Amino acid sequence: MSSEYYYLVAGLPNISAEDSKLPYTLLAFREEVESQLSETDRALLRLLFLKFDNRNLLELIRHSDAQPDPKGNFSPDELDELLRDPEQPPAEGRKYVIPDYMKTFVQICRAEDEKDEPGAVAWEDRLATLYYGYAMQCGNAFVADWFELNLDIGNFLTAVTCRKYGLNRADFIVGDSEYAQLFRTSGARDFGLGDTWEYLPAVQRIAEEPDLLTRERKIDRLKWDWLEEHTVFKTFTVESLLAWLLKLEMIERWTTLDRAAGERAFRQVIGAMKTGSNHALEEFKRNSKNAHYKSESI
Repeated sequence: MSSEYYYLVAGLPNISAEDSKLPYTLLAFREEVESQLSETDRALLRLLFLKFDNRNLLELIRHSDAQPDPKGNFSPDELDELLRDPEQPPAEGRKYVIPDYMKTFVQICRAEDEKDEPGAVAWEDRLATLYYGYAMQCGNAFVADWFELNLDIGNFLTAVTCRKYGLNRADFIVGDSEYAQLFRTSGARDFGLGDTWEYLPAVQRIAEEPDLLTRERKIDRLKWDWLEEHTVFKTFTVESLLAWLLKLEMIERWTTLDRAAGERAFRQVIGAMKTGSNHALEEFKRNSKNAHYKSESI
């Protein structure tokens, strides 16, 4: 039976998708609630923050002096130890244990570097595939469904972009789900989804939006509505706390995003996709010559 958090939920400020000011930062919210959660629910909270660890890991691979995002669960030293030896047991006294999917990712990187045979799929996408697979097996239906929603929306928009620019979808679709396979292979306009995905009409309309920031706003609005719909009968549960955090993250992102930045980001993504996903591997191999990746035994 899941825990209920009457005091915590009742004390949360009301927020809306149109807010431009933050009642908390993500870090401040985490610091306030984490110690008050059960161990099972703390693990779910940490799971949502692992995406920042993923970014930090990729940045550390590329640049040994990269400044990490403080929202990650793991320190630069912990990620550095992972890159040195993914099989090494965690040091005593560590607050969190590196999840297996991150160890698997580093092992894949090391194996490909030894073979000197870059794969077709970008490393960011490989890590994302492992992360989504890990998250969707978390044992909490709300969190698993949230990750599945994000996976499907992201893959649909990626598939549409690939089709528009003549790119190979198989190189950019993330995950191993049934829908992911359809996004990779189907030639149908709706990628063979038919009536099986209830969000298809809404996401199709979003994909047709020419203004990038408007498109992003509509995606977040869809996700915001999903969070509200899926917590309507879970008022004082961990699901409500996590949904509030996810909404807060959307607001935090929008307070730092402007139109010019959105256009630049989109052009960079398309440019990288056209250049080819092997660029990420080549960049890794250049940076992997330093000690934080290659040990003396390699």
